[in-house]
Amino acid sequence: MSTTITETNFNFPGQTAKYTGKVREVYTINDDLLVMIASDRLSAFDVVMPKGIPYKGQILNQIATKMMKATEHLVPNWLIATPDPNVAIGHACEPFKVEMVIRGYMSGHAAREYKAGKRMLCGVEMSNGMIENDKFPSPIITPATKAEMGEHDEDISREDILSRGIVSEEDYILLEIYTYLLFKEGTKIAKERGLILVDTKYEFGKTKEGKIVLIDEIHTPDSSRYFYADTYNELQKKQQPQKQLSKEFVRQWLIGNDFQGKEGQEIPLMSDEYVNSVSERYIELYENITGETFVKGDVSNIMDRIEENVVSFLKK
Repeated sequence: MSTTITETNFNFPGQTAKYTGKVREVYTINDDLLVMIASDRLSAFDVVMPKGIPYKGQILNQIATKMMKATEHLVPNWLIATPDPNVAIGHACEPFKVEMVIRGYMSGHAAREYKAGKRMLCGVEMSNGMIENDKFPSPIITPATKAEMGEHDEDISREDILSRGIVSEEDYILLEIYTYLLFKEGTKIAKERGLILVDTKYEFGKTKEGKIVLIDEIHTPDSSRYFYADTYNELQKKQQPQKQLSKEFVRQWLIGNDFQGKEGQEIPLMSDEYVNSVSERYIELYENITGETFVKGDVSNIMDRIEENVVSFLKK
């Protein structure tokens, strides 16, 4: 697994800062540009797993790039270029401290909360009588606080975001508009691929000029959940689990091995065989979401490759 990226320590020309997230590492250049490297780290329940997943970073970066280009006519984004399969470079932004989670269906975290008897999620009411994976009458926004490494994201309501001054009302209104626009377009793109975009999250930032833009990833299997459209109705009638494209299969494997990121729980052993099976699933996700064959990047000298490509771009 030495060909995976689990940590980077670059010193690029003009570098002024480095930030390490759960999956991405972000280098600030001259306080003007951000170099975002998608690592092969795997995060679930806000915990980073001990082994990297081959090609995962490339897959996430390339899906996010394609989706940003496909939605830039609706919502402005931070992206300037992708000089390497694992790298995106864009405008430096001040991130909003909330993730805009939007759900078209009652799945994942929403379903787990519903099963626990809750009918209110982030100040949004969920109707009685729903079963897991039912479609909401209309998509609902259920924001989460943006956690630092090693901490958990937490549900938060629109009212709390505004009352605590996390985001101004003027900015939040635009975040909601952008979230609905992106989800509508993402739903349309998914439908063309025979998929249902179930839920997803978007992150936004503000440029030096004060412009709100989409940042980070969009419509990737790490940030989104997809169902196969052709089997949805039949499985739902039988109240059977949906066939899906997302990171949920990892979460379910962890739950099955008594791990949900809670205090005192130990991460189960991930064998090389299991790690490779996760890599294969991510490649399947890429090909289904994009409709294109995945081309593996050269990982023989992956750190050298990234450094050369980034430095070459910055020199321009």
